[in-house]
Amino acid sequence: MDATTGETEGIRRGPRQRSVRLALIPLLLAMLPSSLGTTIVATSMPTIAGELGGVTYLSWAVTSYSLAAAASIPVWGKLGDMYGRKRWLVVAMSVFLTGSLLCGLTQDMGELIAARTVQGLGGGGLAVGVMAVIGELIPPRERGRYQGMITSVMVFSMIVGPLAGGGITDVFGWRWAFWFNLPVGALALVLIARLVRVPGRRRKAHIDYVGALLLVACIVSFVLVVTWGGVEYAWDSAMIVTLTALSATALAGFVHAQSRATEPVLPPHLFTSLNFCLMAVLSFTNGFVMFGAVLYLPLYQQAVHGVSATGSGLLLLPMLGALVLASQFSGRTVARTGRYKALQAGGAAAMLTGTLLLSHVDTHTPRLTAALFMALLGAGMGFLGQNVMTVAQNSVGPQEVGVASAAMTLFRTLGQSVGVAVMGTLFNHRVRHVMSEHGGGALSDTRLDADGMSRLDAALRTVYRSAVAQGVQGAFVLASLAAGLALAAALLVREIPLRAARTQSDQRP
Repeated sequence: MDATTGETEGIRRGPRQRSVRLALIPLLLAMLPSSLGTTIVATSMPTIAGELGGVTYLSWAVTSYSLAAAASIPVWGKLGDMYGRKRWLVVAMSVFLTGSLLCGLTQDMGELIAARTVQGLGGGGLAVGVMAVIGELIPPRERGRYQGMITSVMVFSMIVGPLAGGGITDVFGWRWAFWFNLPVGALALVLIARLVRVPGRRRKAHIDYVGALLLVACIVSFVLVVTWGGVEYAWDSAMIVTLTALSATALAGFVHAQSRATEPVLPPHLFTSLNFCLMAVLSFTNGFVMFGAVLYLPLYQQAVHGVSATGSGLLLLPMLGALVLASQFSGRTVARTGRYKALQAGGAAAMLTGTLLLSHVDTHTPRLTAALFMALLGAGMGFLGQNVMTVAQNSVGPQEVGVASAAMTLFRTLGQSVGVAVMGTLFNHRVRHVMSEHGGGALSDTRLDADGMSRLDAALRTVYRSAVAQGVQGAFVLASLAAGLALAAALLVREIPLRAARTQSDQRP
């Protein structure tokens, strides 16, 4: 029995829906540590810096994780396609847990950065491994029924992560923000072994090490350019110019290597599929908008409306709640009809409308109005969400589900990194400009929380609130451009009905 036949029979035999739901439990549990990898640690970072020192390198404790995850994603996807997705999901979880253990044992900032790199390598494998196994367990037509559960885990990590990180740090110490992953990951490993049944495989093939190294060099250089450019270094500085040249050279070398490799990391023929390319655009833009919103909307609530950090997180609930509901609705609709283009186009249109409305919020915008704008944005992102992954997986053969999952995860991760970096640069520029114009230059590089705002005199507080509001407006103008690109891509999608079960044939739109 080949892998494809085994997969199809695994779906059809017995109480299918119950067995799939049981298999999803450990997969969703495995997603949780990876999703929390950044959010739960964020609120612990000031305490970590105070104990370990090295405040100058604090940002690297976050950047090293993101870089390692993004750079390793395509390699994990390829290894899963070649040697078995469940096997490499277990390996990824083991690497992630090892990194988590090391993070909690570190004694200085250098050790923490190295341990976070190990943790990020495992996190990249978890991100793509879970989606690839789900793609193998559930045919594209049925996958929409379960995407609401997947989205809920991501939303849960966004809401609970910062709150849990602060609570764990206050009660148990910052090291437990990392060690929290150990029991959760261990339970996930046990349940994966017992409940997840996917066909194993081992193909005689050579890993494209040259292509993998070139891709890593390209991604790392690119993310550093968008992270450092205009912040740590001027855009025309030697560092940024060198990194840009390195990224472009590595990309050219990677494209050449993929055309010659027998087992390319990202097979070039995938990008001959129109739908696959369009899903890559949608994945990138959705990540761009989502993480920019999660970062700058709480900042707007804290600085402009004077709410606490916890309160600003709770004020994201209209957006995140709408995201989950829209994801569940679209998933069930796709499962029932097999159609997705209208949902994706409608989602992109809602996302564009939401970002445009949020680009006009100011110091006088009522909270209820802002909440409605956020709900519209969340609904748009929910209609896209996992449908993008489903269509991408449907655009390739069953033997390349892992690579397709890795590619979509990679583009989403790059969108998140670029969105946060570029929107941050624009935000900081506008805040500094407004503050300098109104005599508040001493605060131009400061992001004050509610307590800090209350200690300012009334005039300066008004100036700072206006500056932050204008900075957020600029950030969402940029987000609306990304949303406009998403709408253009969604309108170009070709409606190819999703497979109700996997076959060896492959439709490439």
